[in-house]
Amino acid sequence: MVTALFMTALCAASLYQSRLDAMARATETSRNLAVMAQRDIERNFELYALSLQAVIDGVNDPEVMRSVPRLRHEMLFDRAATATYLGSILVLDAAGNIVIDSGSDVPRKANFADRKYFAVHRDNPSAGLYISDPYLSRLRGGSPSIALSRRISRPDGSFAGVAMVAVDLEYFHHLFAGLSLGSHGSVALIGRDGAMIMRQPYDRHLIGRNIRDASTFRQFIAAPEGSFSDTATIDGVKRLYYFRNFPHLPLIIMVASAHSDIYAAWQHRALTIGSLMAVCALGFVGLSFALGAQLRRRMRAESELAMLARTDGLTGLNNRRTLGEILDREWRHARRTRSVFSLLFVDVDRFKAYNDTYGHQAGDDALAAVARCIGENIRRPADSAARYGGEEFVVVLPDTSPEGAASIGEKIRAAISDLAIEHAGSEYGRVTASIGAAAWTPDEDEDVTAVIRAADEALYNAKATGRNKVALSTAPAA
Repeated sequence: MVTALFMTALCAASLYQSRLDAMARATETSRNLAVMAQRDIERNFELYALSLQAVIDGVNDPEVMRSVPRLRHEMLFDRAATATYLGSILVLDAAGNIVIDSGSDVPRKANFADRKYFAVHRDNPSAGLYISDPYLSRLRGGSPSIALSRRISRPDGSFAGVAMVAVDLEYFHHLFAGLSLGSHGSVALIGRDGAMIMRQPYDRHLIGRNIRDASTFRQFIAAPEGSFSDTATIDGVKRLYYFRNFPHLPLIIMVASAHSDIYAAWQHRALTIGSLMAVCALGFVGLSFALGAQLRRRMRAESELAMLARTDGLTGLNNRRTLGEILDREWRHARRTRSVFSLLFVDVDRFKAYNDTYGHQAGDDALAAVARCIGENIRRPADSAARYGGEEFVVVLPDTSPEGAASIGEKIRAAISDLAIEHAGSEYGRVTASIGAAAWTPDEDEDVTAVIRAADEALYNAKATGRNKVALSTAPAA
């Protein structure tokens, strides 16, 4: 029955892990979609911004402005002005009137002094490229748009007007409609002030709404990018959100997958596997009553073999093979969680001289005593120790700061010294140990050998500066 329960728990753990994997895949998919949409928007906005700057440079060039309207039009406006979803590029004078219009040699009659982008550039000479909130275009029949604009200044720095280009929101609608989001997913482009520029599924009543008071938006502006789960205030659907803040534009791209979509396939698989596992577990319980005694004997034998394969026979600590598994697992965990990973290298000082003087049996006894000191001074379940080889030991300390690692190393060093095992070949007259400590916050492209090298160098430093001490690596830990 215990084995059947274990099998059931293992199945549950496997299903839970597959649930986590489904969430991880959804996060990665959302990230890829967000990056793709972000790059498309950045590329187009860069072209629009360059076109605006070219217009401003032309307006400030007297020769261009003295040209006939048709020639001036060709010099000021490149082919970007005819791009799909792009409105006219306009030059407004200091009063907000259109003075140059990419859509016509003769400027249309309109005044935009009441627009927010006009006021921003008029009142703030350093506004740079400004992206407006959504508005209804007066020149294109009320088409929902946003404006990209730059200030035009006179040689003395005073306000001379605004160069702007209108981007039809249909561009974002078309871009987002091509993304595969699932039946309840969503994607949105949001201004850093909280204005909703575009959202898919599309709802015209949501465009322009300010969501700065929503809990989701507060998380959007708290970091350059990230993911989290929350329930949308717009439709009440719980989603996994992935967001990215544009590095050079005041925009946020958000891709959200509904939990119901993420777990749909997993729920079907979990129901099928769980049912089969329950039937198998019941059958196994019935069989185990007949074979219980033999199975228990076999399990005991296998457990002993597994223990022998994973531990060092002399010291009882983990062996080198198990250490490799522990290092790999804890390093990946630290890299995933961005936590500090600490390592201690413990080396018995002048151990060869000890063996030569007192014999190998005494050396083995000394190593076993040192191993006990190490084991007694690491208390957390996540901490582990292993015999690295010969008289060297390694202590793995996940989620431990450099100061914490050095403190534990000092406790181990003091405990070994307090054993007071006679060692005539040591400058201290007793068995001592030198310890190298290193702490590291792993990057994506680093492996565990980086912190191993740092700890080894720290150990070498401890040896070179007198032994019987703890040396902390000077490599950056966080």
